[in-house]
Amino acid sequence: MAATRRAPQLTPWVIRLIVINGVVLLLLATVFTAPRFVESLILDPTQFGKRPWAILTAMFVPANLLALAFYSAMLAFFGPTVERRMGSKRFLLYYAYCGIGAALIGLGFGSILNLGAFHGPAGAIYGLGLAYVLTRAPIELHTGAEGGLSARSLFVAFVALDLGLGLWAGEGLVRLVPLGGILSGYLYFRAQSLTTREQPIRPVPPIRRPVVTPMRAQEAALEPKQTVVPHTELPPEATNAEVDRVLDKIAQFGIESLSLHERRVLSEASERKRREQT
Repeated sequence: MAATRRAPQLTPWVIRLIVINGVVLLLLATVFTAPRFVESLILDPTQFGKRPWAILTAMFVPANLLALAFYSAMLAFFGPTVERRMGSKRFLLYYAYCGIGAALIGLGFGSILNLGAFHGPAGAIYGLGLAYVLTRAPIELHTGAEGGLSARSLFVAFVALDLGLGLWAGEGLVRLVPLGGILSGYLYFRAQSLTTREQPIRPVPPIRRPVVTPMRAQEAALEPKQTVVPHTELPPEATNAEVDRVLDKIAQFGIESLSLHERRVLSEASERKRREQT
């Protein structure tokens, strides 16, 4: 089976968790072989009041070498991506949270049913598998040219295989306890989505700007600054001379060159000539 992407490199806490599980199994098989050592680490609902720390230690006690190999493979596949997304500290807390969540659910069922003692990292690793599916776009592992297997389908296949092997081995209902890790992980991401829900974007009202009619720069530059000259009565001789000067200015520069005073002189001269003719 060839993957479309290179297998992720192992991250620090994924390596440490695999090593811790292996070391615990090795020590219990070679050094601490007395039954009391195992009993002090695994979680028995009937003895929880005497050994409350077992709710944490039970997740680091694999059942046997085959279980260690299977869960290490799952941890190596799902763990690196989740640790890179969450960061090492948050990843470790999430791992412990899912393992403890599965143990608490086991305690709840153990108070009703006779499940017996349970242990192993299955609940924590199931939670990691769920985080892997929810925190990244599922990649596809192609089994041939005709199709592929998504990451979600692969996670479901891992869980189904693990549960099937446990039930086939005669472990009974206690084999369903690790499913509490999936429920714990779902509640974690559900609560996170509720606390980080985006606020609705409110429409921003348009900004109204005053409409300003631009002044033509050319006309403003060409138009001379005109000063208002108070109107005064002039003698006829001065008026005629002024009219002649204004007419000469019109002939030379055009009527646009006249000032307000010169326009008034021209207008009064024209009005006076009209009255004389009538």
